Amino acid sequence: MIATILLQASSGGLGNYGSLVPMVLIIVVFYFFMIRPQVKKQKDQKKYVEELKKGDRVITTAGIHGRIVDLNDTTFLVEVENGKIRFDKSAISLDASKALNTPVVEKKA
Repeated sequence: MIATILLQASSGGLGNYGSLVPMVLIIVVFYFFMIRPQVKKQKDQKKYVEELKKGDRVITTAGIHGRIVDLNDTTFLVEVENGKIRFDKSAISLDASKALNTPVVEKKA
């Protein structure tokens, strides 16, 4: 029985690499569909936060809408309806803030 298993294992056309090919393909697909887009999104987030200035309207990840009043190295002060709140720069929601600041284009009928 052991001899049969050894003969079947060694009879593959690719030798020992036959079982390695699917694993490599899985890793490549995982990289291009999961890791690479996430890294790109993180770079976009970092660039957006670095370009913020006083007066910009933002939405935090907690859903708080406001206008930036003051910026420091790691924090920003947001003016909301009833006062001011200090947040960490990582608390800005990139997608929501971009949608808030994108001008609305009216379609002509």
